[in-house]
Amino acid sequence: MGTITIEIPQRTYGAFELKEWIRRYTWRAFIIALVLLALFLIAFFVYNYLHQRALALRPKIPVVRIKLSDLPPPPANQAEVAPPPPTNLAIAGGPPTVAGNPVPVPETLLSPDAKDFANVEDVARATSKGGEGIDMGGFGIGEGTIIAPDTRVQKEQEPDPDEFVFVEKEPEFDYADLQRRVQYPEIARRAGIEGKVIVKVLVGKDGKPKRAFVADSPSEMLNDAALKAVLATTFTPAIQNGNPIDVWVTIPIIFKIK
Repeated sequence: MGTITIEIPQRTYGAFELKEWIRRYTWRAFIIALVLLALFLIAFFVYNYLHQRALALRPKIPVVRIKLSDLPPPPANQAEVAPPPPTNLAIAGGPPTVAGNPVPVPETLLSPDAKDFANVEDVARATSKGGEGIDMGGFGIGEGTIIAPDTRVQKEQEPDPDEFVFVEKEPEFDYADLQRRVQYPEIARRAGIEGKVIVKVLVGKDGKPKRAFVADSPSEMLNDAALKAVLATTFTPAIQNGNPIDVWVTIPIIFKIK
């Protein structure tokens, strides 16, 4: 009886398995890349949508286009003019001196006034412009200082804008008349600018405004009109201990388009 032998082919690792491995993992990598790209696009569109929505919720600031020809002229420089110096003043430069180059002459020929020569101290205290016999005790050194006789020069100190000053009577004025005299700037009216300008003014002892400045304002276009109206207002001065004094007053100026 014969013997039957069956041979089973054995598959070894070769080109067929390598191609199958490359094909399977290539498709897997392609699918992963598509998923990542889709996630990136979705995240981008979501971020863009949220960003645009946040910008839409912000308050919109109106843009005002202004031509240079529409701007008001700059305020004039109102510099304070110094008062003229007082007349009939004495020049405080020391005592008058009599000095010169000595010339040898016989003493018997000298006149009585020529015998009075200045000493070293008088020469040091005298000035090149001379004087009128007023000896200032050595304080008039130099070209001479103009000083009025028996005159005390003392500048009164103004109060600070934020300083509290107790007064018996506050300055009074016609607020309704002041508000009527405010001229609304045309450029601000065209731009639709409204609001309240806070002006601080220093009211003098005579009731006249000495100076003023803007403490708060919604726009610089309104400042000049508010200052002009306040500086043209007449006040009653503040009273302290029965005497008028300088005091700061805060005035709100309302600009409203009717």
